[in-house]
Amino acid sequence: MLTIIYRLYQFFIVLPLGLLLTGVMCILISVFSMIGFPSFAARTFGPFWAWAMVRMLFLPVHVEGLERLDRRQSYVFVANHQGAFDIFGIYGFLPHEFKWMMKKSLEKIPFVGFACRKAGFIFVDKSSRHAIVKTMRDARKALTGGASLCVFPEGARTFTGHMGIFRRGAFQLADTLQLPIVPITIDGSFDILPRMKGFNFVTYHPLRIIVHDPIVPTCKGADNVKRCMEESYAAIMSGLPERHQGTVENPDQ
Repeated sequence: MLTIIYRLYQFFIVLPLGLLLTGVMCILISVFSMIGFPSFAARTFGPFWAWAMVRMLFLPVHVEGLERLDRRQSYVFVANHQGAFDIFGIYGFLPHEFKWMMKKSLEKIPFVGFACRKAGFIFVDKSSRHAIVKTMRDARKALTGGASLCVFPEGARTFTGHMGIFRRGAFQLADTLQLPIVPITIDGSFDILPRMKGFNFVTYHPLRIIVHDPIVPTCKGADNVKRCMEESYAAIMSGLPERHQGTVENPDQ
């Protein structure tokens, strides 16, 4: 009975309010960005949108390890990608200003794509070598401006709750600029809304976010990239429950 009530609440209350909230936040982000305040827009309206979406669904969120972060330091945050609620969890509950590095296809979402572009988020375009170079250049520019960057190095959401392989791009960026990498474990997002085609209801489940110790560069070059990637992978994996331990290849990575 409670499940039926929760689903009716999602469909008749959360869905229309969520769409309205998303539209309003996109407009505010776009307007403030176009008049010269993209950082303010991204760190104010975006996190509020994510926080509000989680709170409307009454989902409990537990964040661990925030004391490991220095607010004055730029980081490259790397997290596993369990599901859509990874974005709400990190954006709404990680109190550190950052820009997203996201799939190019998300730019096509009405209002959302435009707002993200105006806020200075980086869309990963892998259509050609020239496009990849431009993506890396845009990300480097964002980081050298004093901001942090958040990346899902798996490149796609999991189908099983397990981690896939990591791509090197985020770690190469961190190596080039000699910035620390912060691994983040997300647990519970897969249980809340697993990846599938079509519409699905949210399942009530706690969302747990673990901020691990920053991994600082010890040198520069391929060895540092490899070390940071391996240490990040191990740290993130260590925070997952036993049922999601191990690597499962994701066919669309």
